[in-house]
Amino acid sequence: MAPSAMTHGNVNRWTKSLSDAQPVAYWLDDPGKPHPEPALTGAENCDLLVVGGGYSGLWTALIAKERDPQRDVVLVEGREVGWAASGRNGGFCAASLTHGLANGLARWPDEIHRLQELGAQNLDEIEKSVARHSLDCDFERTGEIDVATEPHQADELRAWHQELTDKGLATSTEFLDAEAVREQVASPTFLAGLHDRTGVALLNPAKLAWGLKRACLRLGVRVYEHTPALTLRPYGAGMAVRTPYGSIRARRIALGTNIFPSLVKRVRAYTVPVYDYALMTEPLSEAQLADIGWHNRQGLGDSANQFHYFRLSADNRILWGGYDAIYPYGGRVRAEYDDRPETYAKLADHFFTCFPQLEGVRFTHAWGGAIDTCSRFSAFFGTAHGGKVAYAAGFTGLGVGATRFGADVMLDLLAGERTERTSLEMVRRKPLPFPPEPFAWTGIALTKWSLARADTHGGRRNLWLRAMDRFGLGFDS
Repeated sequence: MAPSAMTHGNVNRWTKSLSDAQPVAYWLDDPGKPHPEPALTGAENCDLLVVGGGYSGLWTALIAKERDPQRDVVLVEGREVGWAASGRNGGFCAASLTHGLANGLARWPDEIHRLQELGAQNLDEIEKSVARHSLDCDFERTGEIDVATEPHQADELRAWHQELTDKGLATSTEFLDAEAVREQVASPTFLAGLHDRTGVALLNPAKLAWGLKRACLRLGVRVYEHTPALTLRPYGAGMAVRTPYGSIRARRIALGTNIFPSLVKRVRAYTVPVYDYALMTEPLSEAQLADIGWHNRQGLGDSANQFHYFRLSADNRILWGGYDAIYPYGGRVRAEYDDRPETYAKLADHFFTCFPQLEGVRFTHAWGGAIDTCSRFSAFFGTAHGGKVAYAAGFTGLGVGATRFGADVMLDLLAGERTERTSLEMVRRKPLPFPPEPFAWTGIALTKWSLARADTHGGRRNLWLRAMDRFGLGFDS
């Protein structure tokens, strides 16, 4: 979506809209937030140790118990369950395992039909788990519309839909012209849309994490919060992890730490943190909702390289995020990067460009968080220590759904099983690692500049982007 010029009027507009915004993730600012489980003190033994209390670790622990109720499972989390990316994201739970169909088709054309089927099955299983475990997370399978806000984007969406149709991959998608897309959501900036009717659900991300934690506890998983895993080493026939006040011996270990430094050091070069930011409005009135339509509550995202994503919450607030994707030099994850007022100002200005009829709406929350980004945008997997340790990382912003698939992959790998999942090229091969500094920062900065330039030059990709495409590298939030 093309940002408007920062005129004095616009500055005044977004200044007022942000004046009361709290610098905390809306989803985590919930009086119903559960109390953390006690930290581990002393020594523990278990069959499976899961490190990380985000979606990746929670799904792994839950599915491990569902596969084998007698398996002794422990999960440790360095702070509190769901506090990082799993509690800060937009709540888009996509079927795609490949960070979108275009990325999957470009990287795994021979497997893409099966990857799409596996992704759809995975989303179905998430929906079944929500019902089976009574996960109170505002789950709505509403679908998503990718909208064009520039003429070249409309042409690209139409051509892409035709390509998908020709390849037999457009079964649940529909191209919408300007009139049709504005019938769904009324924005003067929308020129076309591609509607995925079944491949995306919306949910409350923090409530999903908290619900998964409760489900794990009910099935007998021992959960320790405020218990960072400090070291990993072989111990007899298994492995041992040291924590600040104790230790855990386990036959097998699954690492779901994502953007935080992996206990398997050679994995660290494959991910970098990219900081993403979002705003949440106050609840809209009935009149405001009528002004924008949005009766079917689909998730929305625009088609620019620097894109926005937006959706309605259960209480009819609008979450508005994306556009800026900030990589800190050195790839460090720090709390001070979670708050970025200059990005909030941009996002607020872009919001009112999209929805001028919502003039006067105020934002109640503004926040950011780190995304574990890898060079192919979608998760990678592997094992260490002779197959006793498995890991999954690099979900690049689409982990709400894909982490459940990643949990299945890690459990397959730890079992030493050759399954359909572990036989996939996507699972067997890793992305290219990021180079050391200053090359990583320079390359990412040049890519960001090039992507922004393409957005303002009819989508034309310069020599740098074409070279990145050729080598299968990229930068995306």
